Formats: sequence, structure tokens, C-alpha cells
Amino acid sequence: MMAAAFKRAISEGQAADTLTVHRGIEKEGLRVTSTDHRLSQRPHPTPLGSALTHTSITTDYSESLLEFITGVHESPNTALEELHQLHAYTAQSLPDEVIWGASMPGELGVETEIPIANYGRSNIGTMKRVYRNGLGARYGRTMQVIAGIHYNFSLPEAFWVRSHALAGSTAPMKTWQTEGYLALIRNFQRHGWLLNFLTGSSPALSRSFIRGDVPSHLSIGEEQTLFGEFATSLRMGDLGYTSSAQDGLQICYNQIETYIETLTNAIMSPYEGYQSLPKKRNNELLQLNQGLLQIENEFYSAIRPKRVTQSGEAPLRALEHRGIEYVEVRCLDINPFTPLGLDSDTIALVDTFLLSCILSDSPLCDTNSRDIDNTNTQRVLNFGRDPQLKLLNSEAREVSLEHLAAPIMGAMNEAAAWLDQCGQSTRHRDAVAMANSRVLGTAETLSGRMLRELGERRIDYSTLVGEYSAQWDADFQRFTLPQTIKTSLADEAIASLRKQREIEAADTLAFEDFLNEFYAQYVR
Repeated sequence: MMAAAFKRAISEGQAADTLTVHRGIEKEGLRVTSTDHRLSQRPHPTPLGSALTHTSITTDYSESLLEFITGVHESPNTALEELHQLHAYTAQSLPDEVIWGASMPGELGVETEIPIANYGRSNIGTMKRVYRNGLGARYGRTMQVIAGIHYNFSLPEAFWVRSHALAGSTAPMKTWQTEGYLALIRNFQRHGWLLNFLTGSSPALSRSFIRGDVPSHLSIGEEQTLFGEFATSLRMGDLGYTSSAQDGLQICYNQIETYIETLTNAIMSPYEGYQSLPKKRNNELLQLNQGLLQIENEFYSAIRPKRVTQSGEAPLRALEHRGIEYVEVRCLDINPFTPLGLDSDTIALVDTFLLSCILSDSPLCDTNSRDIDNTNTQRVLNFGRDPQLKLLNSEAREVSLEHLAAPIMGAMNEAAAWLDQCGQSTRHRDAVAMANSRVLGTAETLSGRMLRELGERRIDYSTLVGEYSAQWDADFQRFTLPQTIKTSLADEAIASLRKQREIEAADTLAFEDFLNEFYAQYVR
């Protein structure tokens, strides 16, 4: 009923006033040296301002891992334009460094050479630092220098209001919208393997990334490059953002209350494996708490329900009080063959895929469906381009990737038609046509291109990505930033440094008391 109401909302609104996609982009990239592309050991550059308070340029786990954050845009072109400006400004502010242009890092030294991000001496800055100490202690630092793209997606209020009315729903609007986004997430969980297949571009990596024996599903290529012959995204697989400790964390997206309760318990309940960690290392706290999760962000998932938080507010409490505002898609690899790691064609594909997840019926998930979803995802991540690959349908019967993709592509075609009607273009239908060609094997995937270029040129992974990174850096260096943008970003850098100092000066609580107040939000 919900999916039917969504379709009617689009149809009866002639699309234009109900189907304007809102998106924001969070894009990561490692700072590496220009000469040998080794991980930068320098602190976050002063011209980029404070990583704690800058609105657009910050860091993630490592001091060397930049993160660019755009505003919310109705136009994909303006979103990419802002991302390009942030890239160019940063590139022109980095003496003797470039931004690494792929998800998997290049040559790495020992783990202690991966610097953890520093956010100053304020309580909130210390909390961010200790959280990252905990990630390093729990999973190792190497996993934390993987880069990716987080894509924030939402639909306008008019869409939710009209669909609510057409369904004759008596639920509060907050509940209707939240249930709609949960339906999207459940379908994303079922069909996300297809997005991994289409956008994955990390089938290879440097041998130095693996701290131990080479996994059996990888082969050794030039100069100790490791690759999966049919892999699509090693970043999203068992070599990347995974946690065996979280394997038993059964997250349910049927109701927002269950999602909140499960994550709250994972944060507040001590976990035996982390209780044994020392309290401090190098005179710093090693983790925020002893729970399975320190905070919500530690839950590694390909998609998250999100809500903008108020100052000091825990994300789960924001969801509980005001419902889901948007979803954050976290499975997009950085495309090394484009300057920004993302282009308008990929945005069209992702928008179409996400809209199709809303417009399709979304059965509730259970243990069996989650097992099927996880199996399909892992098979595609490690072996997605194998012509003999078999995936599981809803009855757990093995079928070909092409067969399982067919109904998803059909739903995407329908969504693409609506989006193109709204935007008076063919870009979404073109994106689906290209996706279908990749599924059928008549067009090359990004992961296929990566392995083809490595093989044809007989070079190692770090050399190939290093050459592309240098090429894109040269483009950014030549780009003439509009003076207004240049001045605005320079002013923001100065203002952010001032704001960090003000936050530090205003702190009155001891850090332990600050943490106790924060975690008090999770006590039910």
C-alpha cells in the first residue's frame, strides 16, 4: 500500500513538485606525498582551518584522511561543482602533497605511521580523538585509512505529504516518512549487491595493506599487488570495513524502535573483547567505553537512517524524537578514473536505484532474508564478475546474477522515467541502460577496467592509482577558483580556527563528566 501511494503521489503531482531529489556528498581522500605517494605525516594544513569546526573540509579517522562535505543540493551539477571547488582549493593548499584518488590506499608502512586525527583539547575534540583511538585499538589502524563516498539522499516534504494523503494514512507525518525510509533501507539491503557490482572499483590493493597471510580469494600480481580476479569492491568486503565482533549484531529495519533499541544496547552493554583493553595508551584514553559500539557511527553498514542532530544530541535520540530525515549510502567506492571520484552518471544511477527502492514493495526482513542478503552481497563483492556466479533468490535457490538483477532493473527503469520527466532529460534512463549493459557483460564495469589496465600495462596498483592521482591533481592546480569562492573558503578556515579556540575556552566540565552527560542520553 505504501509503495502504491508513493507512485500515485508522483503520478498525480506530475512529478515536478514531488520528485526533486535532495542530495549531499561526503567524499574522503588521503593526503599522500607528491614524490612517492606515501601517507602524509604532516598535520592537517592550517590553510584548511580546523578539522573540528570547518563546515566543509575536515578529517576522518586519520590526520591524513581528508573529508569534503557539500551542502544539500537539488541539482547534481551544483553538488559536483561545490565538491570540485573544495578539491581545487585543498589541492592548491597542499605543498608537495596530492589527494589519493582511490578507496584502497597505496603503499603503507607500519601501522604506527598512520597518524590518528587530532581535534584539539576541547571536550568534543577529545571525544572525537578518543573514539578514533578506540577504532585503532579494536580493528587496527590500517582499516581506517580506506576512503569512500557517503551519499546523502532525501525526497522533499511535498512527496511525503501527498503520499500520506493518498494512502489515507492516519499515522503522524513523522511516522509515515520514517516508515517510508525504512522501506527504502530494507530494499537497499536486498538489492544493494547490484549497486556494489555497478559502482565497485576496488578489486585490487597493495600487499602492504594486508597485515598477515594473503586471503585465499586473492591473487598476487605485479610488485605484490593483490587482486580478486572477479572482485568488484574489496573495500566493502571482508578486507575492508568489517568487524567480526559485530557479526552477531542483528540490526532490524522493520521498525525504528527496534533499530534504536538494538544500537543503544550495543553502546551501553560491555563487550568482553573490549573490556580487556588497557584504559590508556601513550597517556591517552584508548576508547570511549567498553561497549560493542562506542557510538552509533562505529556500526559498519552500507546504509544508515539519519537525522540532523542538535548540539550535543546523540544521533539515536534525534531519530527517536523527530524521525528519519534522510538516508546515508556508504557503499560507493571512489572512482579513480574521474577527478572527483564521482560523476553525474553515477549520481543519476544512485538516485534512480534509491527511488526504485522507495517505489517497490518492501517486505519486512527476518533472519532468513538477512542471511540471503548477506550471502549475495559477499559473493558479488568478491566474485561479482564471474560469469558462473550464482546468487540466491528469496527462496534461497541459486540463480544467475543477470536473472536476479532483471526485476530490479525493471523497477529502476520505472523510477528513471519519473526522474527524467521531472528533470526533462534522459540522463536517468541512460544510466539504467548503461547499468543493464554492464549486467549483461556488454559494457565494462569500473572494477573490470581497473584490472584490465593493471594487466595491460603490467604495473602495480600503487603506480596506476598514483598516476591518476597526479593527473587529477594537475587539473586541480590549473583550475582558476572564482575569487569569491577562494575568499569564502579562506574566511571559513580562519573562522573555524577561531571557533575551535572559543569552544576550548568555554569548556567547564572535566572530560569524564562530559562523557557521562553524553552517555546519559542512552539510559532508558
